[in-house]
Amino acid sequence: MKKTILHVAKYYYPDVGGIETIAKSLAEGLSDYQNVVVCFATDGKDQTDVVNGITVHRVKVNFSFMHQDVAFGYFAALRQLVDQYHPQFVHVHCPNPYVYPFVLKAIGKDTQLVLHWHSDIISKGLVYHLIKPFEKAILKRADCILATSPNYIHPSSPIFDYKEKTKIVQNGIVTSDFDLQAGDAASIEAVRNSYGNKKLVFFVGRHISYKGLELLIEAEKYIASDCKIIIAGSGPLTETLKQRSTSERIVFTGRLSGDALRHYVYAAQVFAFPSVTKAEAFGMALAEAMYCGCVPVVFHLEGSGVNWVSVNNETGMEVPLGDCRAFAQAIDRLLTDEPLRERYAEAGRQRVASMFTDKMEIKVLNDVYHDLC
Repeated sequence: MKKTILHVAKYYYPDVGGIETIAKSLAEGLSDYQNVVVCFATDGKDQTDVVNGITVHRVKVNFSFMHQDVAFGYFAALRQLVDQYHPQFVHVHCPNPYVYPFVLKAIGKDTQLVLHWHSDIISKGLVYHLIKPFEKAILKRADCILATSPNYIHPSSPIFDYKEKTKIVQNGIVTSDFDLQAGDAASIEAVRNSYGNKKLVFFVGRHISYKGLELLIEAEKYIASDCKIIIAGSGPLTETLKQRSTSERIVFTGRLSGDALRHYVYAAQVFAFPSVTKAEAFGMALAEAMYCGCVPVVFHLEGSGVNWVSVNNETGMEVPLGDCRAFAQAIDRLLTDEPLRERYAEAGRQRVASMFTDKMEIKVLNDVYHDLC
């Protein structure tokens, strides 16, 4: 009889996001176990559905406070699932501080607790001080903590004090989504033609503060090369960013997904990744771009996995945090030095293919669970 892993996620497919993609990949990939998911519902009602063979229990949200969903029925739902499935493992995707006290109360001593530490809680205001005791308690109780990069086991992170029980399980991209397909060559060329066959600098992601898009817009002023800066995605800062952007070289595309995203990444020469805090713990979009041969320019982020995913002067270029002129100079160098760009592109693709794929992520995590067993 298979052992059971109960995944405690904030949201789950078809809700889309970096952590949601990883949670789905793990639940489907850990096939030696029975995998069950509990998460928040986004449609206002409790429900249970099956996604690619994975049973997903969604708990109704009553309201949200400081970007955290609150569900009055969460503890009862979690306790019922623990009683029903008697999971050997509970795998909590962090941060999700609302659920920490419920998990601690619902599981027994024989249940092994695994914390998947996707990111620290970056804000250290009053709300964090209220959360911190629960965060400390769940870290202390955890049998294993999973960091997505060695860089994140850093003195600035709460997991640093528990490094003796922390293991590295790197995130993995779904490579099949970014492998070239029949007809892609013409579509990629069409993207380039639509921008006058100029060199393309590409960004994709949510338009939120830590993504650093204000600095990319500022850096554009210092880029000497004849190019277009393509900003894909959307978010609460989109309209503000558009108002700040007065250059005809900057183009906002809105959200791109599926085939269109793949075509844009392959069409571009440089991937601008100007994130400014370690809230950018890893950079899934960064790894996806590297896999497609789009060479990244990033800031140095102390304690972030960004500078582990892309290695400075090997797979891309890294500049001091907040230095817009240096960011622009790095973009210029990559746009004008084709042999250098091609060398970085090949090295970046190989690094992702060997380290940051969904298959590699599952392999490493299977080894972790084998050791726990």
